[in-house]
Amino acid sequence: MDAGQDNLTPLGRLEKYAFSENIFNRQIVARGLIDVLREFSDNENDFISIMETVARMSEDAEPTVRAELMEQVPNIAMFLHESRPNFPVAFSRYLVPIVVRYLTDPNNQVRKTSQAALLVLLEQGLICKTDMEGKVCPVLLELTEPNSDDDYKIEALAIMCKLITMLGKDTVEHRLLLRYCELCSDSRLFQVRKVCAVNFGEFCSIVGQEATEKLLLPKFYDLCSDSLWGIRKACAECFMVVSHCTSAVVRRSKLSPLFINLISDQSRWVRQAAFQSLGRFISTFATPSGTGFHFHEDGTLREIRTLSTDSSKHPVVKVLSASQTPEDTYYPPAQSLNKPPAEGIILVRSECSTPTFNQQTDDMYNSFHYWRPVLPDISQDLELLQSEGKDEETGKEMLKGEEEVPNLNPKDPAMSCQIQKVLESLQPHLDDPDVQAQVQVLSAALKAAQLESQENDGDQVTNLHIVTISVFFCYPLININHMSLFPLTPSSLLFILQNVVPQQLLDQYLSMTDPARAQTVDTEIARHCAFSLPGVALTLGRQNWHCLKDTYETLATDVQWKVRRTLAFSIHELAVILGDQLTAADLVPIFNGFLKDLDEVRIGVLKHLYDFLKLLHADKRREYLYQLQEFMVTDNSRNWRFRFELAEQLILIIELYSHHDVYNYLRQIALDLCSDKVSEVRWISYKLVVEILQKLYSCGAHDLSLNFINELVVRFCHCPKWVGRQAFAFICQAVVEEDCMPMDQFAQHLLPCLLSLSSDPVPNVRVLVAKALRQSVLEKSYFKEPGGAYTDELEEALSELRMDKDRDVRFFATLDPKRDVICTAALI
Repeated sequence: MDAGQDNLTPLGRLEKYAFSENIFNRQIVARGLIDVLREFSDNENDFISIMETVARMSEDAEPTVRAELMEQVPNIAMFLHESRPNFPVAFSRYLVPIVVRYLTDPNNQVRKTSQAALLVLLEQGLICKTDMEGKVCPVLLELTEPNSDDDYKIEALAIMCKLITMLGKDTVEHRLLLRYCELCSDSRLFQVRKVCAVNFGEFCSIVGQEATEKLLLPKFYDLCSDSLWGIRKACAECFMVVSHCTSAVVRRSKLSPLFINLISDQSRWVRQAAFQSLGRFISTFATPSGTGFHFHEDGTLREIRTLSTDSSKHPVVKVLSASQTPEDTYYPPAQSLNKPPAEGIILVRSECSTPTFNQQTDDMYNSFHYWRPVLPDISQDLELLQSEGKDEETGKEMLKGEEEVPNLNPKDPAMSCQIQKVLESLQPHLDDPDVQAQVQVLSAALKAAQLESQENDGDQVTNLHIVTISVFFCYPLININHMSLFPLTPSSLLFILQNVVPQQLLDQYLSMTDPARAQTVDTEIARHCAFSLPGVALTLGRQNWHCLKDTYETLATDVQWKVRRTLAFSIHELAVILGDQLTAADLVPIFNGFLKDLDEVRIGVLKHLYDFLKLLHADKRREYLYQLQEFMVTDNSRNWRFRFELAEQLILIIELYSHHDVYNYLRQIALDLCSDKVSEVRWISYKLVVEILQKLYSCGAHDLSLNFINELVVRFCHCPKWVGRQAFAFICQAVVEEDCMPMDQFAQHLLPCLLSLSSDPVPNVRVLVAKALRQSVLEKSYFKEPGGAYTDELEEALSELRMDKDRDVRFFATLDPKRDVICTAALI
């Protein structure tokens, strides 16, 4: 400004205008500080002079100048961080005090600007831990004191909640946690309680289980019953995160009833948020030992298979008391199966044949008695249902879990006969809903056990299915003579077969498909149910799939395509959880229905087609070969991404089928995709063709390989359209680079045709020919040997291409193969 009109140095001129009486001049100086620093920061004295000027400018009486200055602080900090070796000292001395002081500025715009600047500096990691603890935290604590200004308190709390994710556990616990707990109980400002509720999960995640249960949960209980629906809604939204940070005992005994209250809240918005979080909350009850799965470090779901080291020992299925809970985190990949599992029925796979059912006794607590009324004496009914009766005392001992239950193998003809007799005796009374529920449970238990027994040798049966039937007969709710010992509901029946999550939670989840819920809660409630269903299924385990099967089938036929689309995108994950037998019985029919659905639904199964098919048995998988062609037909022909996804999936699917099936079924689809109107589809399809050729050669199918090569030559090399001839050049290059076939076979069957295209009239074809020859073919040792096959022809073709009239052709013909290869996708 006014350069050359005074005798001042540049820094003197900065000093003059930084404190000018003209507000506009001071604003201009603040806005241009970053440029001044770039010019003079190399000189230490100049740098100090500039920073001191900045410090003085921060005391400007004009709010717009202070706000302009604060907007530049993050940029100045980034510049100093990159260019100054002593950045931490200078930043801490000059800039941090300005940021902290502006947090208490009387002007709202200045405060908001300083808050935004502080968060940027924290996210970039530019504020050291010492400054955060010694300068930032004290100011936040001061601003959130009970007698602090309301606006300051709300703003400081918001910053505090964002700050904790960047501070360590100890700092948050020792400096901020108690103040946060006080703010959760602020009876005067509902805005403060709202901010606390929204960020409650973050605090729990940072401080861990002990502090959460001791200090935070009492506040959470109060917030969940707050008089304002917005605060209760915020609690429902963060419920899953809070649950992660508690033990299994607290989760079941304290949080579950609390969540039930939110689901039945008088406010529709609270109920809506609670139902949206219900599936996620249920998923926190999962443990690797209970589900049989854990998440690997790469994010994939892995099944846990533990084999007994002593073949003389029986696999054990235990019902543990609530006092035996592990360090409970959500699907911890590193958690060992040797740790005590959480309460519930735990499945341990073994090579042994006969299962036993042990129950640990506890005078103070019994998981079975605790969660349902004490059952009556059933010893006489046991005599009716078991071939070898036991006296009344034995029945009582089994009720307490102190005796082993005999092996009730559903494959045993006698036991199967008994079960069938029970089912037949109930048929005349199917008008009674309770009897219908009884029949469903018995049928489901028998079917599940029989399905599982098919994949095991001899009399080996999955423990939990045996336990399902054993529990049912050892604590029977069905009396053949009297029909029922006490009133029975579907919910109580389901409980017999699962004790993973509280039954009330599961009942509420299953009710999400009720049309009445869409009217009273949320029109999108079915989609939320579908979205969380794989997580719920994983939590319950495949042994409890019968609890979810009807709900899944209802969702799969929902009138809203978005619900079906959600299921379609996750059906492959559910197949992993259920295993091949249940997948074949229950998921394959639904999968087949999705294949004939709208494109918006079909794309879900198509994106994970390989993941689903690989889980099926070979004979079932082969049935889908006939349906792959149907993916070529879409509701909208312009939906080219559908065909692109099909090509990507076919590349993966090739490994699942024999070379004969690949040649007979996948080959034609690949060739059709290579002729697509959209270049992106053609590009990926050429790679599919290469994979097919590699499959044929790797399996030794030389006749089929030669037939396929001849078809490629006719279809592409001799194509009247230049796009087809260009595709042939690309395919040849990919074949060489991927070593899809022996080089002598390539030289004999493909190279002559490739060389013939070196004189193609279209430059775009010659470009790819030049690239294939120079970048790939000549790099193979087979073609580098003196006097080798086609060596002279190769050199002659490249010589002509190096003198081509098109400069792009010349470039690729002379390009050093070791240089970065320029992408030619745009040419295809």
